[in-house]
Amino acid sequence: MNRASGVLMHVSSLFGDFSVGSFGEGAKSFIDFLEKGGFTYWQVLPFCMVDESNSPYKSYSAFGANPYFIDLPTLAARGLISKEELDSARQASPYLCEYERLRVERISLLRRAAISVGEVERGEIDAFLDLHPYLLSAAEFLALKSANNDTPWYEWQIFTPDAEELFFWKFVQYEFFTQWMEIKSYANERGVKIIGDIPIYVAHDSADVYANREQFLLGEDNFPLCVAGVPPDYFSEDGQLWGNPLYNWREMKKDGYSWWESRMKYMLTLFDGVRIDHFRGLESYWSIPYGAKSAKEGRWVKGPGRAFIDKIKEIAGDKTVIAEDLGDITPQVDSLVKYSGFPGMRVFQFGFLGEENSRHLPHNYPKNSIAYTGTHDNNTLLGYVWEMDGSLREKMLDYCNCDREDWSLGCERIIKTMMASHADTVIFPIQDIFVFGADTRMNTPGTAVDNWQYRITEEQLNSVDVSKFRYLNRLYGRI
Repeated sequence: MNRASGVLMHVSSLFGDFSVGSFGEGAKSFIDFLEKGGFTYWQVLPFCMVDESNSPYKSYSAFGANPYFIDLPTLAARGLISKEELDSARQASPYLCEYERLRVERISLLRRAAISVGEVERGEIDAFLDLHPYLLSAAEFLALKSANNDTPWYEWQIFTPDAEELFFWKFVQYEFFTQWMEIKSYANERGVKIIGDIPIYVAHDSADVYANREQFLLGEDNFPLCVAGVPPDYFSEDGQLWGNPLYNWREMKKDGYSWWESRMKYMLTLFDGVRIDHFRGLESYWSIPYGAKSAKEGRWVKGPGRAFIDKIKEIAGDKTVIAEDLGDITPQVDSLVKYSGFPGMRVFQFGFLGEENSRHLPHNYPKNSIAYTGTHDNNTLLGYVWEMDGSLREKMLDYCNCDREDWSLGCERIIKTMMASHADTVIFPIQDIFVFGADTRMNTPGTAVDNWQYRITEEQLNSVDVSKFRYLNRLYGRI
């Protein structure tokens, strides 16, 4: 990667009038903001459907589209929904994603839009899905879920979807893809590249497991033999029990990792580069017996290693692939990251956890790395500084050449320190651009409520002095 910078913000956090961010004018305004600030990258979170806790990391399909991101004014302009229907969808609050309302109302509104599609466009939609079989698989899965009263696939009794229900989910995939590709083109034309996010695991109740059962470690009853998670660490004394089924890597290797090949190719169509979540699980992964009470009961098992990395490199070509090498990192994981040639991640907030010469301190950032003030799983930078132990805060302020008595300037100095670092790319969550506190945090791992809701407003975005960031980007050679 060239020396550059970017901003991390999920599409759901964009401003707009309809309960959640979308592929509409708000996305284009944000791209204009990035261009003016001298930023090269917009990093997003996974685009798939969210789960019951609103997380995009445990979805019904690794390929399927999040229907909430479809822009309603675009549908109204094409006559697929009426002005009255559009007005009825306007939000109550601009500050949070209104997920409860979205679950009740948005799918119904999109169904009405799908009914309005003409015969010519129906043919275009069918032709599009024929070219994208994994999107068709997602549509079929969701139609079958509807036919079976939304029960999980391993309880199904009906295996023929309703034709109109199937078309609706085809419409969702097509409309999502078409609208997003217009946004991506708008970004690329302005010198902004999009970095996507690939969760390493998928949900048990998903199109991916349903259609590819032999590629997952399942028993004869279709339930997992073991599930994913991470062992106890600094952040959790019991570890984290994610519950996703684990891959049958031996079986996947037999057909040349075809499922992963389709996944990577599609993601690299949607994005200019991708981050592979939990990259360390490709060297060794934490395997927890199904039914275990906590992640403590797990053990390390060897992952697919270099053979799989070779396949990813073959597929990606010259596209950017970021290795999320966070967590319990061993020399073997470091060796695999180095072998891949992919840039790893460094997080400023991890630099002051007690280790004297942490890899996450800016003076240790290698050139081939992506450095973040924090990720979507961290506190905001201001929240982090505010909540730090006093002695650690003093150490951090000294490190960033900031007066210990004036630590309110700490966030500004941290950003400048990151910009000056040797890392090829630095990424700042949008909350850190705004210098917002912990109440705007995106996600707290290990909790299931009050996450994934944060949204920006147009006024907040317009209040940022973009010339300051453009100056820093130019000063430190990131334009």
